[in-house]
Amino acid sequence: MTLVYQSTRDEDNQVTASQAILQGLAADGGLFTPLTTPDINLDFDKLQNASYQEVAKLVLSAFLDDFTEDELDYCISNAYDSKFDTPAVAPLVKLGNQYNLELFHGSTIAFKDMALSILPYLLTTSAKKLGVDNKIVILTATSGDTGKAAMAGFADVAGTEIIVFYPKGGVSKIQELQMTTQVGTNTHVIAIEGNFDDAQTDVKRMFNDANLREKLLANHMQLSSANSMNIGRLVPQIVYYVYAYAQLIKSGEIRNGDTINVTVPTGNFGNILAAYYARNIGVPIKKLICASNENNVLTDFFKTGTYDKKRSFKVTSSPSMDILVSSNLERLIFHILDNNAVKTKELMDALSQQGEYSLEPIRTDILELFAAGFATEEETEAEIKRIYKQSHYVEDPHTAVASAVYQAYRRDTGDRSPVVIASTASPYKFPRVAVTAVTGLDAGDDFKAVEELYHLSDVAVPRAVAGLKTAQVRHQKVVAMTAMQEAVENYLGV
Repeated sequence: MTLVYQSTRDEDNQVTASQAILQGLAADGGLFTPLTTPDINLDFDKLQNASYQEVAKLVLSAFLDDFTEDELDYCISNAYDSKFDTPAVAPLVKLGNQYNLELFHGSTIAFKDMALSILPYLLTTSAKKLGVDNKIVILTATSGDTGKAAMAGFADVAGTEIIVFYPKGGVSKIQELQMTTQVGTNTHVIAIEGNFDDAQTDVKRMFNDANLREKLLANHMQLSSANSMNIGRLVPQIVYYVYAYAQLIKSGEIRNGDTINVTVPTGNFGNILAAYYARNIGVPIKKLICASNENNVLTDFFKTGTYDKKRSFKVTSSPSMDILVSSNLERLIFHILDNNAVKTKELMDALSQQGEYSLEPIRTDILELFAAGFATEEETEAEIKRIYKQSHYVEDPHTAVASAVYQAYRRDTGDRSPVVIASTASPYKFPRVAVTAVTGLDAGDDFKAVEELYHLSDVAVPRAVAGLKTAQVRHQKVVAMTAMQEAVENYLGV
């Protein structure tokens, strides 16, 4: 039986995987979410010797079950190829009492590559399967990494346009240059005078704007999303948690069946939600540890049951987590409410209108799987330094947030279960932060910091950074938040 994906806000809005991927965001504002857990045989005695691509085939064929085997083979082989700088794709590195799952070996040195390398193929395959010949307009907001990874994936892909909004001054210099130097005749990058939540809120509004939808359709265009609101972004992220568990067995660090914990630096909640789905299909995960920076709205939610976005927005050294409205939490709320779309919509409406909601959980067993904590800027810097002194290894600030939160969790609970830390970006994406944390000195310039980081880490400068200093800046548009739709219409000529 084909897996059903339903909107979190309307029980009558049910689609297949390919329909969910093509639409990106449900027209009612909800997120397409699987109603049931697919049955997958995770035979880790065999999977420990499987390639990343083979694990991806197993997981994706279960979740994206209206794709043919040939279609999945096409998508996977084109996604996980030489654009990753290691055959392992997502290697595990042991650092003291933790295992860092390096998710930054793709073309833009951030974990978003893990899913955004395959999404263009999933999306264009979905359009072909469904007989859609409209131009697909990818519209997304980014807190730093999604934008570049999405553009790298969609650049010059026939039948697509991609428009990315990012907060001016709210990303690192390296992140900004990665976006503003992006090539591709179909790529458009726009800075907004506001923060990520401002950008994401208006992107969601545009998806729900019936007049814009009709205007685009009249011009043979339709919107889709590259954000983790798109289930085609989320499902491929499940793969690396299955793969990580298999690799722990292969290396002899655990035995098949041993439980592990997973700690994820969390902004939009998609990456840790993927770990939750990995647990549902059979990965023996005991605790999902949600790590936040000083924008600690998720920490407060898991401790109080109230989600309150009415707080000051803080710009931190881990900008991809500078988020006060974690979109993917809606999917977890939906499950905690036993897949009740009416109640989920009520809470999301309350968040939009009153700025907060309080959850009365039905599935308390789901909530109990999660622990949450946050790291201050000082704690994040100290953790980068601690890891370097201990292991001569440099973490990026997002990974350091997760690492610091995990160490606090371990001290507070005494839980000594093996832990996988989702290492979401290369330190070369945030070189000044990393170098300052290790040396106590500010390099003063991102590219000087890149040179210093190379000498500190003995890790080669990635291709994604090496040519940035001299690359041509192609995208310089800055608009007010109120002018976002006008900019979209101008780019598309509608």
